[in-house]
Parts: sequence; C-alpha cells; structure tokens
Amino acid sequence: MGKDHPDADLHPEATGLAAQTVKAHSAESPLKLYSGWFCPFVQRVWIALEEKKIQYQYIEVNPYHKPKSLLDLNPRGLVPTLQYDNKPLYESTVLCEFLEEAYPHHTPHLLPDDPYTRARTRIWTDFVTSRIIPSFHRFLQHQGQDGLAEKQKEFLGYLKEFIKEADKDGPFFLGKEFSLIDIIIAPWATRLWIFDHFKGGLGIPEKGQGGEDEETWERYRKWLAAVEDRKSVKETMSDKEHYLPIYKRYADDKAQSELAKATRAGRGVP
Repeated sequence: MGKDHPDADLHPEATGLAAQTVKAHSAESPLKLYSGWFCPFVQRVWIALEEKKIQYQYIEVNPYHKPKSLLDLNPRGLVPTLQYDNKPLYESTVLCEFLEEAYPHHTPHLLPDDPYTRARTRIWTDFVTSRIIPSFHRFLQHQGQDGLAEKQKEFLGYLKEFIKEADKDGPFFLGKEFSLIDIIIAPWATRLWIFDHFKGGLGIPEKGQGGEDEETWERYRKWLAAVEDRKSVKETMSDKEHYLPIYKRYADDKAQSELAKATRAGRGVP
C-alpha cells in the first residue's frame, strides 16, 4: 500500500508527552517495540513497558510503508510486534502477559498473585476485547441517525457491565493497584471524547443525573479519572488534534484498518 492509500495521510510520529517517551527509547536495545503512535493496541503494550520500566527500543512504523525488518518478524506487518531475543511476538494482550512473565523482577506486577483474581482479570480482559471494543467501533462507524441511539445504548450497556464488576472503592478495577485490566481498556477509555466530536455525544449522564445508574456512573468517573491521571497513560498519549483525522475516517466509515473492516463485516476484533 502506498501514499495513495486512503488511510496513509496520518501524522508520522508521536507528539506531546508521547514524543518525549519515544525520544527516551530511541537507542538500540535488544527488546524492540514496533509501534504506531496512534494505535490503541500498541498503547496497551507501551503502557505495560513504561509501568514496569523495562528497557526497550521504540520503532515507529508507518502502517502503509512497513519496513522489511517488521515484515521479517511478522509477515502480517501488524503493530504492536515485539522483537525479543531476535524472535517475534504479537497480539497486544499476549504481549502484556509476556512482559509480566519474562521480567518477573520488574514491578509493579500487572497480574495479581491470587489465582482466582488472576482468572477474573482474564475474564474481564476478554470482555473488553470481545464486547467493549467491537461495540465502540459499531457506535463510531455507524452512519446516519437511524439506529445510532441503539449502538450508543449497546456500548454504554457493556461499559456499565464492566464497571459494575470493579472493586467498590477503587480507584482502579481491582482496587488501589493499577493492573492489566486497566491497561487493556485504557486506550479506548481515554479516547471516548471522539464521540462528542463525531457522534453528537457519548451519552454518559452528567454527575447527579444518572438516575438508577448514578452509583455505577459515579464509580466509572472515579475509575476514568485515575486511569487518565496515570503517568504511563499520559506519557504514551499524543496531542488530541493528531488523533482527529484518524478517527474521522472511522466516524465516516471509510477507514481501511483490519479492525474497521472487521467491524463493517460484523466480525469481532481481528
């Protein structure tokens, strides 16, 4: 795919706080993260690396001009791809768990010690990928007003289901500690402002106006504020203005990413 590809006209590099993070990880390192600054799946792994303070080399990839070094590792050319010991690994959730296992002395630990809580984390991690993200994209890519409210309701329903399972006091999903489950959903939670921009609003009620769901939405607001304020989340985000052209293509249902095409075809996360 060349420059004439409809999605190719995107800002070439990270900006804002994320640009400083990229700069700090530009030196040669055996552990390499092939990355796209704008990609929420990449941000999951990026947050995990930053949280655990693992040394890595950040390599920016233009998804429409993939370097041979990436294609040699991962023939699909998808980001994030991790090069570890000269061997390839991919799939963002797998990569986050891998970092936990491969670097056991790097803290904080992203998965709890307790087997039950660990299993529960995996259940709700799967819920994010199989329910929340597809419904996020069905809402975002929906065209016209007819049926839009239904897509919005579906998305908010999944969000409520998720937050009802969170620790009562928080602020994070499992309680006081930021963990894998927060990382898995953070890149989408911190991009929810795009619905105000493109779809006339996300639909989460204002404080004090949530009716029977007020307690749930209050817990959601507390969780989101804590996630958005997390150093690793802030320092892997670029300036908002550069996300807009990317998400406009989704909002107009013209994006050609694998996820956009899967959503259009009624499939889940590819």
